Amino acid sequence: MPQTLVDDIEILDAYSRAVVSVVEAVGPAVVSITMGRSDADGRVGATGAGSGVIIAPDGYVLTNHHVVHDAGRLEATLTDGRILDAVLVGEDPSTDLALIRLGGTDLPVAALGRSASLRVGQLVVAIGNPLGFQSTVSAGVVSALGRFFRSRTGRLIENVIQTDVAVNPGSSGGPLVDSSGRVVGINTAIIAMAQGLSFAIPIDTATWVIGELLTHGRVRRAWLGLVAQNRPLDRSLVHRLAIAAAHAVEVVAVEPDGPAALAGLVAGDWILAVDGHPTGTVDEIHRRLAAATIGTPVSIAVLRGGARVGLSVTPQEAP
Repeated sequence: MPQTLVDDIEILDAYSRAVVSVVEAVGPAVVSITMGRSDADGRVGATGAGSGVIIAPDGYVLTNHHVVHDAGRLEATLTDGRILDAVLVGEDPSTDLALIRLGGTDLPVAALGRSASLRVGQLVVAIGNPLGFQSTVSAGVVSALGRFFRSRTGRLIENVIQTDVAVNPGSSGGPLVDSSGRVVGINTAIIAMAQGLSFAIPIDTATWVIGELLTHGRVRRAWLGLVAQNRPLDRSLVHRLAIAAAHAVEVVAVEPDGPAALAGLVAGDWILAVDGHPTGTVDEIHRRLAAATIGTPVSIAVLRGGARVGLSVTPQEAP
């Protein structure tokens, strides 16, 4: 057998083994979610289905907001055939994430990873229930990081993972998994009329949302009024200004009369730190603002025209 053919077979086997191990580890924790809404007479009927992933042994399931929003009744079907009732714990339309809880025991659980460590070109696997076909697996790569688009409610979802994994209706809410079998994202949408484009909310964002929902029943946010994206910093600039991180957050647009605008932030500024803590990603800014008291000034270090500038901004409660 030619050596090139042997090499191709070995590569394919390694790829297949990686995907199979991911499916065996995470597949049992992926559920099919059926929701219903009451009609004018109070009767509840099934209106659609989506996916979710069990993240805790006591039955907590992470899914999409649009999958469970306004549902009168929720049921989850496991891969072993069990059908369990579920209740809504909380939802966050700003990230299209929701948390539900199953009424069952002895449940399989998926391990959570870190989306901050993802790299473009990395192998990822999506597991879900597209078009009602339960436990469907598709594999691909991370196509891009740091994407942003507006949710169905009109709010901007930032720092989204773009992949070429096939995600069809019904797969929403299912996990995006790395080759180590760790959930790194929650599949959320596809662009209509596009081919080979799908998106996932990063698990780092989801982890923060889960904490807010479990603690408060809702996600509380301090609002600055800006649109931003992650950007790498030039190494010479990092060295010259003694910047603690290799990345910063570029301000793309500023809401008129919002807290950022009132503080003097403008499009083109690069945010380096919030209250002295380096902020190399949008998620880090969100986490810092979540810990801030709304109405209390926080310090912002920005890069403007090649120089470091200090500003003070007073976050408002998110509208």
